[in-house]
Amino acid sequence: MFETKLYEMPSDEFKSNVNALIDMKLEKHKNLREESGFYWKEISDGTLKFDRRECEVAALKQLTQKELIDFFDEYIKVGVPQKKGLSVRVYGSAHSSEYKTDNGETADSNSTHIEDIFSFRKSRPLYGSFRGGSGHMKL
Repeated sequence: MFETKLYEMPSDEFKSNVNALIDMKLEKHKNLREESGFYWKEISDGTLKFDRRECEVAALKQLTQKELIDFFDEYIKVGVPQKKGLSVRVYGSAHSSEYKTDNGETADSNSTHIEDIFSFRKSRPLYGSFRGGSGHMKL
């Protein structure tokens, strides 16, 4: 459904949506608690990107509809080779034998086995670039 909407979206509607997102990102903090929360999140996440909103706005201003469609076609559209997936397995102590069995399997050449989630998160180029809502869960 999103694919059809994206392809058929008129240029002025796309610009309007981008401008609305820019306005939302440029909205000033409503109070000191919200502002300090923003800075403390950057500190606790270890990203220290205090100009995050300005950087995101600059990127949005340069974004074209064609670039978004190309990105969608390359990374998100169903069936594309570059599409990424995430599989998470959590084992309780009562299932350590299953963990040993699964851990011994040979991984797909396109898969990444993550032992240290914090190092992996920080190694990603977009680490911390998106803000979660009230349901945001920090690992």
